[in-house]
Amino acid sequence: EFVEEKVEDMLECAQREDVAFLVVGDPFGATTHTDLYLRCVELKTPVTIIHNASIMNAIGCCGLSLYTFGETVSLVFFTKTWKPDSIYDKIKSNQQHGLHTLVLLDIKVK
Repeated sequence: EFVEEKVEDMLECAQREDVAFLVVGDPFGATTHTDLYLRCVELKTPVTIIHNASIMNAIGCCGLSLYTFGETVSLVFFTKTWKPDSIYDKIKSNQQHGLHTLVLLDIKVK
């Protein structure tokens, strides 16, 4: 949530001083992170990317190939007012095409 809500503050601060943005997994694994990077490039803000290990990298260690995976889905924490069900259709579609499904589990960070 921080990135979506405070991105303008981060970009403004990065114009004046060094800013670090740490993520779990691959730094370009989320479209929000890619958007932040592209905004920095557009603003001519210097950016250094340090790639991290991610579950996508670990698939090969299990003897599986990324080529045999369909769309990756995220299983999020439901709330009283938000219970997305699109995950089921994506898993079913992958199965119908003979593909594995990587299900990413949401985490709660305190």
